[in-house]
Amino acid sequence: MAVDIKNLNHNQLNDLISKAQVRQTELRKEKVVKLREKVHALIKAEGYAFEDIFGAARGKAKRTSAPVAPKYRNPANPAQTWSGRGKRPHWFNDALKAGKKEKDLAI
Repeated sequence: MAVDIKNLNHNQLNDLISKAQVRQTELRKEKVVKLREKVHALIKAEGYAFEDIFGAARGKAKRTSAPVAPKYRNPANPAQTWSGRGKRPHWFNDALKAGKKEKDLAI
């Protein structure tokens, strides 16, 4: 099937490109499935289990991080703290609007 792309308008070209990209993704997935089946068959033929070769953990290991120490404290309510990471808490923004400086709120 030869498509004469010189006779296609802009919308037809975009449609053709998107269909081709979808098909390309489908072919890639099919190839991965076939390869996975071959690998499993080879492992089984050798008398091993998948876990024997690649280990029990399948998937990405989750990254854990230690909690970050607080960097700022709410002067009105000392129980409220903020590490300085992520979205600013409302009390922090309110204090800045009231004329406080970041260094005034630092622990």
